[in-house]
This record gives sequence, structure tokens and C-alpha cells, in this order.
Amino acid sequence: MVAASSVAAVMMGIAALFVRMKAAKKPTSTKKIIMPPLFMSTGAFMFLFPMFRVTGLELLEAAAVGCLFSLLLIKTSNFEIRGHDIYLKRSKAFPIILMTLLVVRIVGKLVLSTSIDVGELGGMFFILAFAMILPWRVVMYRKYKVLKCQLPERSVAMTEKTAF
Repeated sequence: MVAASSVAAVMMGIAALFVRMKAAKKPTSTKKIIMPPLFMSTGAFMFLFPMFRVTGLELLEAAAVGCLFSLLLIKTSNFEIRGHDIYLKRSKAFPIILMTLLVVRIVGKLVLSTSIDVGELGGMFFILAFAMILPWRVVMYRKYKVLKCQLPERSVAMTEKTAF
């Protein structure tokens, strides 16, 4: 079970890298920043099942580690204005940080799986991931809003995009 989830984590990490590289080529929006944590929050339904429930201390530990990891993501996520749009800046450090976090997660899972039940461990890693993504996206949203106020006014002239 631990090996299968580790392989899935590696696949998701690689997919996240490709999504991030692709996202840097298109303008970003409030929706693109806010939607991932909202979609991920549905995973909290796992805690309806007793096998995934964690103790208060485990919840605090996982959330603290997630918030700590989010600092690395926050440092590597910046925006820039290009023309009349806001784009996510490419960061050379982001792939390295993402893969390092993935390796730390897998090693942590292998070590902790000997002393913590697989269900509880799954719950803890969900909390860790959510506590990492939520602050990161909140900071991204704030940075985006600051830049949005600095955008030049769009002209009312019809362009190819707005033409019927």
C-alpha cells in the first residue's frame, strides 16, 4: 500500500511540474489560483471514516510541517505583468523544490508507516498537503490582486478576441 501511494505521489509530482510549466505560458486569473485548494478540500470527506481520523497532536504536527513547506513554494511563486495580463513567473528553483518535497514526503511515509497506521498516515499526509497548498495559494492570490491594481486600463477598441 505504501509503495503504491508513493508511486502515485511521484506521478502526481511530475504532472504538477508539467502543469506549472504550461501555466506560465498563459495569463493567470483569480479562478486559477483559488480552484485547486477548493477542489482539494473535498478530500476532507475521508475523515468521515474512522480509519483516516487523526489525533489532535497528529493534526497539529501535519499542519505545522505543511505550513513550513508552503514557505518554499511561496518564495518561488511570483507574478509579472506582460501587456494587459498577469503571468506566473517561471522559477528555476520550483522544480527542484517540488521534487525535494516529494522525496521528503516519500521518505517520511516509509519511516512513519512502521509506527503509524496506514489510514491515519493517509489522513496526516492529506492535512500536510492541504496545509501546504492553502497558505501558498492565499499568498499567491494577494500578490495577484496587488498586480491587478497595477494593470493598465484596457482599451475599449474591438480586438480579434472580442469581435463577434
